[in-house]
Amino acid sequence: MSARAVLAAATTLLSLGLSVPAMPGAFAAPVIERAAKGERCVEETASMRRNHMRFLEHTRDATVRGGIRGNKHSLKGCIDCHASRATGSVAQASGDFCVACHAYTAVKIDCFDCHATKPAAAVAAAPSAAAATVSTAASAASAPAASASSPEAPK
Repeated sequence: MSARAVLAAATTLLSLGLSVPAMPGAFAAPVIERAAKGERCVEETASMRRNHMRFLEHTRDATVRGGIRGNKHSLKGCIDCHASRATGSVAQASGDFCVACHAYTAVKIDCFDCHATKPAAAVAAAPSAAAATVSTAASAASAPAASASSPEAPK
């Protein structure tokens, strides 16, 4: 059966309020690298797959609103254990821990719009381009301004 026919059949079933049966082998499950640290996760695998966002949101709220840090469900803890041995990140390459599952489930990851994707030790060892840009901008701002009589000054 062609992909177009399968899609049409699935659309018809869904429009009638029926469920679409799973097709074995239709999509390969993501291949996830085992955690680099620790013997086991802070929660069972099935629980983490279903609830990790709730755990992270709860920890975020406790940290932001209550100043409580060091929760067992911290994003920092996840990154420290699950950073890829190849990239040193959880969200840099398609096979990295977070990206592999989120791409498979078509869920956008927005954690890393603000948070680092690498363990703190790795980030400290390799200064980011953003830090270099900030220091360059700061040194440019502290440099003496060009005088109006200078040939480089705009007219």
